[in-house]
Amino acid sequence: MKVLMILTSHDQLGDTGNKTGFWLEEFTSPYYVFKDAGAEITLASPKGGQPPLDPNSDGDDAQTDTTHRFKDDKAAQEHLASTKVLSDINPDDYDAVFYPGGHGPLWDLAESADSKAIIERMYQDNKPVGAVCHAPAVFRHTKNQQGDPIVSGKKVTAFSNSEEAAVELTDVVPFLVEDMLQENGGKYYKGNDWESFVQIDGNLITGQNPASSAETAKAVLAQLG
Repeated sequence: MKVLMILTSHDQLGDTGNKTGFWLEEFTSPYYVFKDAGAEITLASPKGGQPPLDPNSDGDDAQTDTTHRFKDDKAAQEHLASTKVLSDINPDDYDAVFYPGGHGPLWDLAESADSKAIIERMYQDNKPVGAVCHAPAVFRHTKNQQGDPIVSGKKVTAFSNSEEAAVELTDVVPFLVEDMLQENGGKYYKGNDWESFVQIDGNLITGQNPASSAETAKAVLAQLG
């Protein structure tokens, strides 16, 4: 099994002067789900190298078993520090793609032509395409073979408007992921705020929030058999 994980390279939280990036637990939990299953993992990002970490995800209140494991795992840290440049990635080389969240993807991966091409190719080839929390932002411009939005008519979830309001970033983000998915024809569903909730529709797999990251990855793994 060859799994491609794509992380953001964007580190600015709008015009706030604050930093953002990827959410640590949304990377570490899926990473170890795939690793422990024996998958060969490739990490990529638009700029390559070390992707920016959202500092809020590194606070004491955001730590989990997998974040602690990662902080003791020098090999994983070195792996993360040397992500491949996204434009160099050939989607035909992978069996599945997974996008960890954090607010960063709203700015770069949502608009990335390279990311769009990878998703469209892998989706067309019926390979699992997974994204958690803010990462379903990557479906903003993606199309299926008929030229319709990939999420059109599909059951999807992502970080909810109510969760965005709770972190007081509704007016900071470039768009609300829940609204975008619905505008693109997606059938948006959500569970309780901050609780694990995953939607699976064919090979499109989405998770609502950080608590959903491991289950979203497990759903991708299940499709890989």
